[in-house]
Amino acid sequence: MTERLNTGSHDLPITDELAAFMRTGWADTRRADVSALPIAPWAAKRRAALAARFPGERLVVPSGTLKVRSNDWDYPFRPHSAFSYLTGAGEPGEVLVIEPTGESRLYVRPRSPREEGQEFYRDRRYGEFWVGRRPDLAEAAELYQMDCAHLLDLDLKGPARVLRGVDSQVDAMVEPGGGDVELECFLSEMRLVKDEWEVGELQSAVDSTARGFEDVVRAIPAALGHPRGERHLEGVFGLRSRLEGNTVGYDSIVASGAHACVLHWIRNDGALRPGDMVLLDAGVETDTLYTADVTRTLPLSGTFGPVQRQVYELVYEAQTAAIATLRPGARFRDFHRAAMRVICEGLHEWGLLKDSPDTLMESGLYRRYTLCSSGHMLGLDVHDCARARAEVYLDGVLEEGQVLTVEPGLYLQPDDLTLPEEFRGLGVRIEDDLVITADGARLMSGALPRHPDEVESWMAGLLR
Repeated sequence: MTERLNTGSHDLPITDELAAFMRTGWADTRRADVSALPIAPWAAKRRAALAARFPGERLVVPSGTLKVRSNDWDYPFRPHSAFSYLTGAGEPGEVLVIEPTGESRLYVRPRSPREEGQEFYRDRRYGEFWVGRRPDLAEAAELYQMDCAHLLDLDLKGPARVLRGVDSQVDAMVEPGGGDVELECFLSEMRLVKDEWEVGELQSAVDSTARGFEDVVRAIPAALGHPRGERHLEGVFGLRSRLEGNTVGYDSIVASGAHACVLHWIRNDGALRPGDMVLLDAGVETDTLYTADVTRTLPLSGTFGPVQRQVYELVYEAQTAAIATLRPGARFRDFHRAAMRVICEGLHEWGLLKDSPDTLMESGLYRRYTLCSSGHMLGLDVHDCARARAEVYLDGVLEEGQVLTVEPGLYLQPDDLTLPEEFRGLGVRIEDDLVITADGARLMSGALPRHPDEVESWMAGLLR
């Protein structure tokens, strides 16, 4: 693999005298205190499982590349989740290669020696003076507990399965083969069941998220007076995510009033009105890149109005019914069906839909008001394991160690003439994160209240 120095269009020329001057006079900053990352033994087990699934084959998993945001400024880099899962590393351009023998090697861009070259002070993408220090090869080997080599030594001649679409240079080095899709699927499927370390990271993400939700409630009085109150709350949660983690796990949804009827409202540019509710869908991503995914719908006044409570209670009952289905051996789709049964019964009782709940479940008419599924797997990606085959995920059965969300909702559009006027513009979603246990499921986000009475009491305590 070859690369060039990434200098800017307005980079000043370097004289021979300056180049020579920059090569000398630097202290030795090699680190003697480097120790293995906590993820290292878990990642080694995962690489062994991957090698066992494709014995005698070379497997190539890139971290990904930087993407330009504007001219000479890149988006913050996040490695591909499969690469992070298998290595714990996270620099752009890195490549994991598992050889046919089962041995692994991580190709990295190590810290450039200051005694040679100009990368460390001239390269705007990778230079230490521009973006910070990288480990050298010895440090990388200690951190990740695996053999590490320079990225320039990467040679992929011969057959290999490649996780494609992540790094175009890597894609070009190996002829496309029929087994690449199978590799991609397995890299998703092997993450369906979380190991003990992953569950701990996810619990840490959920705990930070709960503290972020408390921050948001405390900030409501100040946000009510701002023309972009939604962004005020978004910023408050974002601060918690940066203080305790890497960042947010996905763009936070802060949707007040009728904005809550937009499933992925991320503009967050609206004002907050005291009589409205605000739907907050947000999650902290840990430094190890595991994310929480929690939603609460909160009355901005601290108290639900009668119709708001009516809608909220139906969603609460639907979520409670869904959670009750979770156990090993249950089908993944069971919890969604349980939630939708409750939604159909409620819509029928309210007189919004005349057909019986059985008929509504068959016709799907209820979906006008709820639209989407009621949950998904959770992990390194907020919608984790998305490339897994349907037969092992969506149409599969739950297993101990899986982590998922349960998030039914009702989205009563402001312009929907099938609804009584008092219902229009109300959106409610309640979302929690759960881990499947030997005999059921554990509510990981139980620090946040779900029942409307508990929500009001919790908010009252925070708003004192």
